[in-house]
Amino acid sequence: MKIFKKITFILCLTLFLSGINTSFISQAEPLVQNFGDELVIVIDPGHGGENLGTIENGFEEKTMTLVTAKAMYEELIQYDNVMVFMTRTDDKDLSLKERAEFAASVEADFLFSLHYNASENHTHFGSEIWIPYGPPFNAYGYQFGYRFMEEMEDMGLFLRGIKTRLGDKGDYYGVIRESVALSIPAVILEHCHVDEARDIPYCETEEEWKEFGKRDALAVAKYFGLSSQALGVDYSAESLTLPSANAATVVQSTIRDETSPDVCMIELLDTNYETGEALLTVTATDYDSPIIYYDYSLDGGETYCAPIAWPGVDLLKEQYSDTFTCSIQLPEGVQPEIILRAYNLADLYIESNSISILQEFWSKDTYGVTNKEADNSVIETEADMTNVVTDSSNQPKRHSAGTLTFTPAMSETTETEEEVSFFAFLKLCLIIAVLVFFVVLVSQSINYRRRRKRRRQRIKELENSRNHRR
Repeated sequence: MKIFKKITFILCLTLFLSGINTSFISQAEPLVQNFGDELVIVIDPGHGGENLGTIENGFEEKTMTLVTAKAMYEELIQYDNVMVFMTRTDDKDLSLKERAEFAASVEADFLFSLHYNASENHTHFGSEIWIPYGPPFNAYGYQFGYRFMEEMEDMGLFLRGIKTRLGDKGDYYGVIRESVALSIPAVILEHCHVDEARDIPYCETEEEWKEFGKRDALAVAKYFGLSSQALGVDYSAESLTLPSANAATVVQSTIRDETSPDVCMIELLDTNYETGEALLTVTATDYDSPIIYYDYSLDGGETYCAPIAWPGVDLLKEQYSDTFTCSIQLPEGVQPEIILRAYNLADLYIESNSISILQEFWSKDTYGVTNKEADNSVIETEADMTNVVTDSSNQPKRHSAGTLTFTPAMSETTETEEEVSFFAFLKLCLIIAVLVFFVVLVSQSINYRRRRKRRRQRIKELENSRNHRR
């Protein structure tokens, strides 16, 4: 009865959540920030000198940011009534305080610090922007961040959000903290991750670094509503359709979420043992921020695939769908135990329930190859198989998003394979026997209760009959 109640609760919760389309949408409003007749922009190429920045995959961030900044500068100087400065135009060291002080010395209306990203485990991908926490600078950063996110999405990049982060001294990031202390609005633009396969195609060449700079300049022009006779463009209307923000308050969606998502559940819909696919329904929600990634494990949580973009997430509208269906490729020769994790904007996650699949999957082709061919073969579920490592027992240790590679141990003889099949058959028979025993036990229990009830009725009838005779 307790199990039935739990199942009923889970089904009701699933139906409830399936009707939710978690949303944090804001209405469009004009530009909050005020500026004079002549706009002053400071571009800050991140790092420099001995500070290399990230150097993953042979990239050197300080070089990339300088190329991007110069392209942004060349684009912005073509707009009317705009003065543009750079904190550095060559490879030299600058402290975060010096960068902010330079912006204050030219009375900048905004400082844009340009960067490229890398994550600790090399699994994150996409663009993000860090903005000040306190008003009014939070509102300025949020509205500009929206225009920046639009440009990154237009390039095809995944969006990781418009965010704030606090430390012991206020804003966590020094260039933002030092600028705000001097009343200069400042943001950090993280264009993409140079250490993740899905982002690398956007930043492999110098021309692509320049393209980021041009996109940054376009975001600035649309944010401030600039026009250019030289370029023949007028973005004055763009500054009237920005997301809602108030100079006196902090935009709620920019506040860093300190808690994991609230719910994550998976349900097995179907298993195709011919193709080795498991069809799942995934339900998850976070009441504080959008869910942006998920990953899954096929070995009970020991290893996970690379993060996958959450279907239906739209950070420009600040919303996501809480339920979707996905197909997972199963490895051959193992009994998978599936667990899924959902991640929010702060990269905090929650684990789902686990689902065990008792039957092993073997493809039809597996038994049709010779031992020599099988020893040298790798069955791949997709062409793009990255970050895969197998140990001596051929168990998968890491696999790419949505796929898994498995090398079956086929050096055994056919006789051994038949023994494995025989033991699998015995397992199945044992499970059936247990189920039959359970059904018989329940049936006997029901019959026993019925007999007891009949006896009581007969005894009662006899007693009534005796009383009647008296």
